Amino acid sequence: MLQDARKIPLLRLADGLDRVNLWIGWVIAWLALAMVLTTFLVVVLRYGFDSGSIALQESVTYMHAMLFMLGIAYTLRQHGHVRVDIFYQRFSRRGRAWVDLLGTLVLLIPVCLFMLSSSVDYVADSWSVREGSREAGGLPYVYWLKTLILVTPTLLLLQGLIWLLRNGLFLAGVEAALPEPEGEPASKPAARPTPAPGSTPSSDGRREPRDHG
Repeated sequence: MLQDARKIPLLRLADGLDRVNLWIGWVIAWLALAMVLTTFLVVVLRYGFDSGSIALQESVTYMHAMLFMLGIAYTLRQHGHVRVDIFYQRFSRRGRAWVDLLGTLVLLIPVCLFMLSSSVDYVADSWSVREGSREAGGLPYVYWLKTLILVTPTLLLLQGLIWLLRNGLFLAGVEAALPEPEGEPASKPAARPTPAPGSTPSSDGRREPRDHG
């Protein structure tokens, strides 16, 4: 009981971090609609009114970058990235938990740390000069856009921490830490044998033949 009590705060932490990535994914998804509407406006202004705006056109690029770079962790949470899988789906839930746990430790976290370490100077240089668009009338926030290079691996590390907590707790015996995968039927209790006709239940639940004498 004491061990289970110690695991509850970790599970709450995983749930809280999970809600952060979930909320970010829901908000960022609206950028897809904003991109469509902005592109439609650009076309109408260009061909309907013979007018245009470089800043408006560049805003589509900004939204496109934000949609992918801020939504990447949410997509990872939903297992939406392209993956070539031969054995994973055939493993048991514990087997998949081990694969996700080790994959996070050996692959995801090192790659994210490399992205952060190799991009800090690049982003810092952009901030030092307040880098803006090279086009006249463009958006002066290129340094903000390049900051996404650091935000992306940070969000992925956040999702990696969630996976470490959930899979680690599941392997430690906390079944609730890892929800049943969607589309996978839940385990059903073993069916009881069909009683023979004319039998009566005994005190332990089994059925015994009636005495017709």
